[in-house]
Amino acid sequence: MQSTQSAVNDDGPDSAGDAGTEEPPPHLDESVRRVAAAGRQTLGAGRDGVRALRRLIRADLALARAAIVRGLAWLALAVVFGVSVWLLVVALLVTALHALGLGWLASVAIAGAICLAVTALAGWRTAVYLDHAGMHATRRQLARLGLLQDDEDDEDAEGDAADQQAPPA
Repeated sequence: MQSTQSAVNDDGPDSAGDAGTEEPPPHLDESVRRVAAAGRQTLGAGRDGVRALRRLIRADLALARAAIVRGLAWLALAVVFGVSVWLLVVALLVTALHALGLGWLASVAIAGAICLAVTALAGWRTAVYLDHAGMHATRRQLARLGLLQDDEDDEDAEGDAADQQAPPA
């Protein structure tokens, strides 16, 4: 308790200097200069931090760009070989169906129906996932803040206005 009272009363020696020498407080002009200098140093440090972050983002984007290009090249190769394998599997299916006693036309029709069903399923799932890429919630929030004028909102507003003006039937 004794040390707390001496710290509160400021009776003890100051940690910044000797007990015997007390510095007079600086003049107001000097205090303003010190605060301004500290502010400039803080601003400079912040500016240096932003520059470093900008360099990091630029380097990260360059790395991502190179990775995307290489990834697309491998994706193209995978697509080519995937299509080749799919064609071989369909040819094998048609041949197997013909060997089971079906005619060539029926075998090709069954293989075509399977390919069409898989294509329709893939197209439907692609449309569902690409709809998620529309960032609808973000666009609604930006439109509420007035930062984004959304074409869909304009069409909805025009449709609502037309519905309100139309006489009831």
